[in-house]
Amino acid sequence: MAVLEPFEAFAEALPKGRAVAGLDLGEKTIGVAVSDRLLSVATPLQTIRRKKFGLDATALLEIVAAREIGGLVLGLPRNMDGSEGPRCQSTRAFARNLARLTELPIGFWDERLSTVAAERALLEADTSRRKRAEVIDHVAAGVILQGALDRLAVIRRG
Repeated sequence: MAVLEPFEAFAEALPKGRAVAGLDLGEKTIGVAVSDRLLSVATPLQTIRRKKFGLDATALLEIVAAREIGGLVLGLPRNMDGSEGPRCQSTRAFARNLARLTELPIGFWDERLSTVAAERALLEADTSRRKRAEVIDHVAAGVILQGALDRLAVIRRG
C-alpha cells in the first residue's frame, strides 16, 4: 500500500475487522499502541528501543503480524503553529521506508501535546518517575492512536 493523506483516505483503505497500531516515533524509541478490532479503544503495548531502520522495521512488522494489524497510524510531530519541522520530515521518511516493506495502509495523526497528555495521565495515576520513563512512549502512542480512532468513528458515521 502506501502512505495515505488525508486521514480520510487512510480510513477508506483500512480492512474491516482488523486492529490498528499507533506509533510514537522518537529519536531513541518507538512507542507502540494497538486498538481492538472494533477500532474503539487504544491500548499502550510496548516501547521499542531504536537501533537502525531495518531492525526497527523488523520489530514493528513482527508485532503487526502477531496481532493481525490492518493499518498503521504514525504520530506526526507538528510544531505548535501547525508547521512541519525536521521531526516531521524524519517521520515522513520513516513512513515512506516502511511502506516499501508492508502492504498495510499508513496514515498520520497530529501528535501535538500527546506526550504532555500521557505524562499527565501517568501523574494522575501516581506512577513513579522511573516507571513513567519506562512507559511514556507507548502511553503517548496510545494517546495518538485514541485520537485517530475517535476520528475514524466520526468518518464512519458519515
